Amino acid sequence: MLNTKHKSRGLGWSILLWGVFILAGEIILMNYTNAPGFSASPPPIWPSGSKIVPAENKFTLLMLAHPHCPCTRASVSELEKLMAHAGNHLSAYVVFMQPEGLGETWRRTDLWGKAGAIPGVHAVVDEKGLEAKRFRVQTSGQTLLYDEQGKLLFRGGITSARGHAGDNQGVRSILAMIHHKKPAVDHTPVFGCSLFNREVSFG
Repeated sequence: MLNTKHKSRGLGWSILLWGVFILAGEIILMNYTNAPGFSASPPPIWPSGSKIVPAENKFTLLMLAHPHCPCTRASVSELEKLMAHAGNHLSAYVVFMQPEGLGETWRRTDLWGKAGAIPGVHAVVDEKGLEAKRFRVQTSGQTLLYDEQGKLLFRGGITSARGHAGDNQGVRSILAMIHHKKPAVDHTPVFGCSLFNREVSFG
């Protein structure tokens, strides 16, 4: 009888510990999902040294992207939805990091193909991260909106959490701006991996 009680008590403690570990794991995952990356402090006017030519007579959107960032899949999905509602008011570039010493195959992931297939979006290469540095961006998925005169209107992310596609303040604000309406905000948190981390992987 005593041995049975010990076994029951041991089983109870095992179940309790298992529950604690699961809860701790969920908390860690939740914290990671909701933790934004470094927000950009982009130039208020389109930098003259940029090799990316802003659109004429329409708004220009930039999204800086790490080709291996899993979080950026959701950002590109949201960009596709945004472009579908933007009409002819917006031209967009997804600017993919290309570190020095890494070949073209490192950059040409399925994310590159997905971004380039969106109507109105141009996938371009950022050799050595020079454009990211010009626009003072550190986080993949960071999105910038400039108006027809090259003035910065919006900076931030277009997802509400890491890898989470769906309704978000960033997309709503950009759409309001390009249709000459007042947005709720002009900046949002950005959720993504570091642009300058070579080790990021889709896994």
